Amino acid sequence: MAQITSTPVPSWGFFADGGWHKSGNDIVISSVWDRSAIAVVEEAGKDDALAAVSAAVRAFGDTRKLTSFQRASILRKIARAISARKEDFARTICREAGKPIKTARIEVDRGIYTFDVAAEEATRIYGEYIPLDTTESTGGRWGMMRRFPIGPVFAITPFNFPLNLVAHKVAPAIAAGCPLILKPAPQTPITSLMLAEIVNEAGWPVGALAVMPMSNDTGGLLVADDRIKLLTFTGSAAVGWQLKSKAGKKRVTLELGGNAATIVHRDADLSHAAQRCTAGGFSYGGQTCISVQRILVQHGVFDEFTRLLLEGVKKLKCGDPMNEDTDVPPLIREQDALRATEWVEEARQGGAKVLCGGKRHGSVVEPTVLTGTAPEMRVNCAEIFAPVVTVEPYEEFRHAVRMVNDSVYGLQAGVFTRDAGLINMAFEELEVGAVIVGDIPSFRVDQMPYGGVKESGLGREGLRFSIEDMTEPRLMVMALR
Repeated sequence: MAQITSTPVPSWGFFADGGWHKSGNDIVISSVWDRSAIAVVEEAGKDDALAAVSAAVRAFGDTRKLTSFQRASILRKIARAISARKEDFARTICREAGKPIKTARIEVDRGIYTFDVAAEEATRIYGEYIPLDTTESTGGRWGMMRRFPIGPVFAITPFNFPLNLVAHKVAPAIAAGCPLILKPAPQTPITSLMLAEIVNEAGWPVGALAVMPMSNDTGGLLVADDRIKLLTFTGSAAVGWQLKSKAGKKRVTLELGGNAATIVHRDADLSHAAQRCTAGGFSYGGQTCISVQRILVQHGVFDEFTRLLLEGVKKLKCGDPMNEDTDVPPLIREQDALRATEWVEEARQGGAKVLCGGKRHGSVVEPTVLTGTAPEMRVNCAEIFAPVVTVEPYEEFRHAVRMVNDSVYGLQAGVFTRDAGLINMAFEELEVGAVIVGDIPSFRVDQMPYGGVKESGLGREGLRFSIEDMTEPRLMVMALR
């Protein structure tokens, strides 16, 4: 349990092997808005991390034997406990991640839903009967395939969804019966430590969960440790692929970045499309991997769509994320704001036109819309992770599809059209993990398969799909005489 010290901020140990521990290495966690201290957490050392792996290996003997009823019951208890502390979680997310309070509350609701769905999926890990009496010599033989938990999991999560993206690691691990060690983002560990309290109190076996702020070097030990059977990482493409190269023979899933594109065709409801692109491009300051970054609009409706888009963007309010009316908060670090405005200026000097925004106020970047950009500009070809979108015209739908695919990324894409033939073309030809028809690429419901291709990742999240990665199929063959 967190201990209140003589300082005016709470102090958290790291959670491992069923208890709270101190290492002597204190890390101050600061508010994104005013940089005031909001907590002190303990950073686990290398010996602590290796001990957590040993505890997870021992705990696997217990978690693998839990019934689906027991696992589902634990998950439902977690969901109910989060619900009882909804505002506490939301305010913590707001302060440590800088997420607007109204958006933080939505994240908490999603986190509760993720654990609820995982409880259902824990009872739906099905097997298969396989007839094997299919040749003259195999009479009386049949097979049964079941899925068994894979073993200890090491999860690394980013700052931008400190509850729900953590839930997408923890919940399927519990549903599958796998112990899990979590390395939360260094900027946002408090939410995950709060979750550790709840998971422990829900009855998950001792040693089967560790939440440990740690250095990248310490995390690297666990990435390479053969006792870990799955590495699941959400974060940047550069880091994710580097970790995969060091993971040895263990299974790896990667949910990485993107520069998500949206196609707006001439038959679309332009007002709706502009409204959704405004929400998708600027919510939480664009700090999501499926934030709208590139908007491609059919030439005949380009001017009208752009007018509607700018009308909505100019109404957005920047400022303190704790204010109920804030839409665009500060970026997580000032250096990220500097980088974003540098890319905008680079585009402007290359001939792009800034239709609105483009300026920085400390860590706050004004909602920015650019046009006249080139594909090779970093505002298009790289992941900006900031409240910046580009809007460009196209002539034919197939040209827009090629423009979307002209990217090293391929996470999700949005398509606004009513034409069934064009929808089918998009589904068949867009090189992405998901095509969202009638909405923006930022759409996600937590049970859906979620992940990308190319630099955007490897494997799929979404509760059932994560459970599949955390389990191993095993066949039993019966030969009856």
